[in-house]
Amino acid sequence: MIAAQAVLETRMLLRNGEQLLLTVVIPTLLLVLFSSVDIVDTGKGEAVDFLAPGVLALAVMSTAFTGQAIATGFERRYGVLKRLASSPLPRWALMAAKTASVLVTEVLQVVLLTVIAFALGWSPHGDPAAVLLLLVVGTAAFSGLGLLMAGTLKAEATLAAANLVFLLLLVGGGVIVPLEKFGTTGEQVLGLLPISALSDGLRDVLQHGAGMPWGDLGILAVWAVVGLAAAGKFFRWE
Repeated sequence: MIAAQAVLETRMLLRNGEQLLLTVVIPTLLLVLFSSVDIVDTGKGEAVDFLAPGVLALAVMSTAFTGQAIATGFERRYGVLKRLASSPLPRWALMAAKTASVLVTEVLQVVLLTVIAFALGWSPHGDPAAVLLLLVVGTAAFSGLGLLMAGTLKAEATLAAANLVFLLLLVGGGVIVPLEKFGTTGEQVLGLLPISALSDGLRDVLQHGAGMPWGDLGILAVWAVVGLAAAGKFFRWE
């Protein structure tokens, strides 16, 4: 039942034009544009080496947080979640199916963005296992926050808030603009955000060839635990 629901959730997501814009088109355009045109000072080395990890983090956020929050919020508004909750599919299994759908979509995103980044001259380094762990924990963090928003706000409020958060974190989350551009205090504060921790962690591994960035992983783990716990406690199915 979980597999069948996960397939359905994935098909619905991939057929949604707005979702595809967030999950595929925007990250791809940002990667190509800022790698090809010298708009933002990304420091020494090729721009794509700085941008690719940040765009991968943005792709995770767009799917696990923004896309999932909006889709789940409107499913809740139209009574879809209430009907599914009364079906033979348990509530925990429905959440598991949604998570599986997010992971499948992210795999497609990562493959696409990686191919494009290589075509632009990307030269990644580091341990793939560290990258995988960062992506999984980052997905958990954003998924918990997305479900919390979808399960507590009205659908229209979720739509507005999720898109606003997406734009704010795109600008101030170290995805395109290095955090040091915001000053020492700004860098320290913004570095505690999940998008900053994920993009910086991926950048440490893929650009600088570092080992596991335990500090960034710890920040993501805290967000994941808090977000998922809060979503489980406050999520309203109706």
